[in-house]
Amino acid sequence: MLVDAGIGTASDAALAMEMGCAGVLMNSAIAHARQPVMMAGAMRKAIEAGREAFLAERMPRRDSASPSSPFAGRINP
Repeated sequence: MLVDAGIGTASDAALAMEMGCAGVLMNSAIAHARQPVMMAGAMRKAIEAGREAFLAERMPRRDSASPSSPFAGRINP
């Protein structure tokens, strides 16, 4: 599946790739950016990162979050 609309910034492209899209077609997001060359670079990096994240497979989702840092011995101001 290719995404051909609705990509406005790099995080949109990364999310599409994380969801398993094979690619992203874009024009407007780059053409209408104030710094199009910079936006094109950001899009490339986001697409690569999103694809790698998809291939790496995310950790299982949890119903609730638990802190990785202990509360014992913590100084509360």
